[in-house]
Amino acid sequence: MDSFLEKFFPKVYRKEISVKPSDDQYCKFDSQTLTLFTSSLYLAALLSSMTASRITRGLGRRMTMMLGGLFFAIGAVINGFAENVLMLIIGRVLLGFGIGFANQSVPIYLSEIAPFKYRGAMNIMFQFSITIGILIANLLNYFTAKIEGGWGWRLSLGGAVVPGLVFFFGCFFLTDSPNSLLERNKFEEAKVQLQKIRGIDNVEEEFNDLAKASEAAKLVQNPWREILTRKYRPQLIFAVLIPLFQQLTGMNVFVFYAPVLFKSMGFGNNASLMSALITSVVNFFATLVSIATVDKYGRRTLFLEGGLQMLLCQFVMTVSIASKFGTSGNPGELPLWFSMLVVIAMCVYIAGFAWSWGPLGWLVPSEIFPLEIRSAAQSITVAVNMIFTFCIAQVFTTMLCNLKFGLFIFFAVCVVGMSIFIYKFLPETKGVPIEEMTTVWKNHPRWSKYFVQKDLSCEMGKL
Repeated sequence: MDSFLEKFFPKVYRKEISVKPSDDQYCKFDSQTLTLFTSSLYLAALLSSMTASRITRGLGRRMTMMLGGLFFAIGAVINGFAENVLMLIIGRVLLGFGIGFANQSVPIYLSEIAPFKYRGAMNIMFQFSITIGILIANLLNYFTAKIEGGWGWRLSLGGAVVPGLVFFFGCFFLTDSPNSLLERNKFEEAKVQLQKIRGIDNVEEEFNDLAKASEAAKLVQNPWREILTRKYRPQLIFAVLIPLFQQLTGMNVFVFYAPVLFKSMGFGNNASLMSALITSVVNFFATLVSIATVDKYGRRTLFLEGGLQMLLCQFVMTVSIASKFGTSGNPGELPLWFSMLVVIAMCVYIAGFAWSWGPLGWLVPSEIFPLEIRSAAQSITVAVNMIFTFCIAQVFTTMLCNLKFGLFIFFAVCVVGMSIFIYKFLPETKGVPIEEMTTVWKNHPRWSKYFVQKDLSCEMGKL
């Protein structure tokens, strides 16, 4: 919003209003201070996710989620009342703490309480909730931008206190997962909660499997050291590469900077917010597709189809923007058909992400690790995600200024590489109980060698 830029980032505002349609549109938002406001949240989330691992293991998933909601609410209040950039960044950092705690605990919680037949769909509800948040945020931004007096940005930023408090107080109505209760030696409570979650009294078989996994987990004193051992190497590779690849799709660039991107393309102030609103609606409905299909068609199918869809759209975006903006960044007057083509291409791209790399980027890492290192592994996933979210957010406007339409080529190349990796190396995990997940790695032709030594040791022990 212009009033927000004028108050906190006056240099960017003056640069924006001084740029004429004939000037270079690629570079008018290139400001490290402005991008630091956006990306500081993700740096804080990175740091807090490492602390959250210990809390998740020691105090349970529910306590970690409650702390996340509390941090988020406080950060929103500070941002809503901000009078200078320092207050803005402090608020963003607290929001980052909230996101770090939530991202560390929620996917694990969902994977642990879900029946294995529906684990994919239930875990993707996490991503679905994020898309609801994005949609509501864009709706608020669109309408608060119209408030006379230029103070609507305070409602946009401060309004985030509502979901923060809903999250915090909502956790009072949840129980911890049976896995977490067993991890803290609360055996009777764990069994009672498992019966409630499953809706049946006879849970002996599942409870015994969970108890065995818990006993094995307690033998691991240092999960951070254990996760680096050879037997966890395959899962660790995916815990690092999947969140890395998720950011290299370029999706967060479009979500964070959709209004900036559309404004740079000459859509105008309100038009750019409307375009961002349209893309968030697409994101919302496409995530429903993922919920409906992930446990039917599997993780690999959605990963590969989504990658192909994003690649085709990035090609269309590259050709369209190169033809109109060239390397000079001077598009002249943009025709209606061009604006429609860009919005449609971006919507199809976002749909591809929203039913593949978006939700699966959180689902797969949360379900592939055994209990003894699950919290540490999720912290690694969140940390890698936040590192590269921070990096991409921080350098995006500079990349747009220097690479111009080549920015879309950069992300297209990344999509090709990561799709090939998924095709060759990711085993299918649909329909596999979470406590039996190790079997899919043992049976995979490229990863089985990491388990041969362990299996031989077990046989020698039996002899």
